[in-house]
Amino acid sequence: MLTPLKQVEASLNQVILGKPEQIRLALCCLLAEGHLLLEDLPGMGKTTLAHALANSLGLSYRRVQFTNDLLPGDLVGMNIYDTRSQQFHFQAGPVFSQVLLADEINRASPKTQSALLEAMEEKQVSIDGETRALPKPFFVIATQNPLFHAGTSPLPESQMDRFMFRLALGFPDRQAEHQLLLRDTSASRLHLLTEKLTTEQLRELQLQVPQIKASDALIDYLLSLVSASRERSDMLPLSPRASKAILRAAKAYALLNQRDFVTADDVQNVFPFVAEHRLDPASSARNSRLSRIILQQVPCPL
Repeated sequence: MLTPLKQVEASLNQVILGKPEQIRLALCCLLAEGHLLLEDLPGMGKTTLAHALANSLGLSYRRVQFTNDLLPGDLVGMNIYDTRSQQFHFQAGPVFSQVLLADEINRASPKTQSALLEAMEEKQVSIDGETRALPKPFFVIATQNPLFHAGTSPLPESQMDRFMFRLALGFPDRQAEHQLLLRDTSASRLHLLTEKLTTEQLRELQLQVPQIKASDALIDYLLSLVSASRERSDMLPLSPRASKAILRAAKAYALLNQRDFVTADDVQNVFPFVAEHRLDPASSARNSRLSRIILQQVPCPL
């Protein structure tokens, strides 16, 4: 009998065809309480993945189209004056949702990008001196068009670092695209997704992730990978925040595989998707050259 997590994974694979690895990594990011950056061409299923995740987990979902005239208040909300009561009332923005799709984040102004990234880091927003907590779980899926598209501006290194994972969905294989064309629309199948996990069950799983065991030898191996990036001049060094992200992602990956301990395979499976955009923020999500070099360079003692 499938566990609830496996049921979620199976239902997502019925909507996002031919992308089991990307679906597993997206679930891994959610369990690790990180945020996900999807970089790919338009029409590759990025929006469908975000909506399908929310439907399968029974989470509230909002989508914001980022444009160059989007203001921070449009995202986080603002206090609006009511002339009848002569009082200000807070109008919550779309950031107050459990799954937020920030579509084409690299088309917005740096000020609006910063407002979102502050919410991602602090899990709260401050408006007119008042701090308001965001819902739990709070999961941001941001999409980014390739930088050669008109009207885009690259996210700075410090902002890229706020995303635990960066993924590219890529083109489906011929068989998956054939099945896709036989269906009416992918959107019609989204509504067939039923809740496989309650919010409370998801929160319990997220709280289990830090309890997954990692041996001293495993942590030494992870530190060797991180240290290798600091000894090279052809890449940016991985920070302690990156080290923590890699370990937490590996623990979530182990939980997805129904284990209470981390293996070297878990670290190696998540490392390119957690590290590459930190090693080279200007790289493509489809390219994991630098992280692969490190994995090949550092011997695995386990």
